[in-house]
Amino acid sequence: MSTYDILCVGAGPTGLACAIEAKRAGMRALVLDKGTICNSIYHYPLNMTFFTTPELLEIGDLPMSSYGEKPTRVEALKYYRKTAEFYALEIRMFERVTGVSGHLGGFEVATVSPEGVASRHRAKRIIIATGYYDLPNEMRVPGETLPHVSHYYTDPFAYWRQNVVVIGGKNSAAIAALELYRNGAQTTLVHRGARLSSSIKYWIKPDIENRLKAGQIAGLLNTTVTEITPDAVRVRTPGGERLLPAKHVFALTGYHPDYRFIESLGVQLDPITRKPTLDPRSLESNIPGIHLAGVVIGGRDTGEIFIENGRFHGKLIIDALTGTTPDAASGRVTGGSPGSANAG
Repeated sequence: MSTYDILCVGAGPTGLACAIEAKRAGMRALVLDKGTICNSIYHYPLNMTFFTTPELLEIGDLPMSSYGEKPTRVEALKYYRKTAEFYALEIRMFERVTGVSGHLGGFEVATVSPEGVASRHRAKRIIIATGYYDLPNEMRVPGETLPHVSHYYTDPFAYWRQNVVVIGGKNSAAIAALELYRNGAQTTLVHRGARLSSSIKYWIKPDIENRLKAGQIAGLLNTTVTEITPDAVRVRTPGGERLLPAKHVFALTGYHPDYRFIESLGVQLDPITRKPTLDPRSLESNIPGIHLAGVVIGGRDTGEIFIENGRFHGKLIIDALTGTTPDAASGRVTGGSPGSANAG
């Protein structure tokens, strides 16, 4: 079994960028992912459009082309696949990491495939770039695991003339409610806050607010979900309890990094913010040889880091390892316009 210089856990844009920078520096890199390449983007809504322009999603100094001003999910997937091919990255897809042992210079990473085939990989250093989209923020109410309840929204077509409840008050919930309404679904939007989130994009916010005001989308604010049944959602409103008919439920309540996996590596997380202990110059954690990159650095604040700034983390790490002085762009750990690389 050969030893890699860098092993990246996560084949999203940040993980790919880390592997590219390692390869540019003459290092041998391996990328592992429990799903496909750019697995999170692959599971975004089918007709999704990014909130940012193509150049802010680029990695490896390769230009991204887009038919419109902002790239779509399909365009992004094609771009990242082509970029991985251009750099001939070594990627092992559909391998879930089950354990990490060893130390700086001699780590061993155990994985398993969906078919149960176990593998082991050796690496001198590890970069964790696992993102957060795989783990939804659960409401922890009865019925949340019923088959007609999903924490992910993909396409509105199948819900024509169906009673659909969307739970949430941010971009994802607003976009889903609007698309469902425009495709003939009887849509109700439920949000626990007194108003929709101020982070909703400026061209989406007036649209959803006007649809709610006109009653085209039923809206319940200051409302908490207490139970989901096979055909309804029970909620608590300021006026008392209500039962909302629901053939389908989209609980778009946000997502979070895999804190359990990160802590299993020995990485210390702040008990409140859940941000990892890091050296800001190299993004190395309190465990020598284990670095973190991308949104996992933000802890609970998943709106702090996006593709457009996380894509520089690989260069920051590799520059630190090779003694290269980072430029202003690659030296950023946080920043950028909030939400600008999120999906639209």
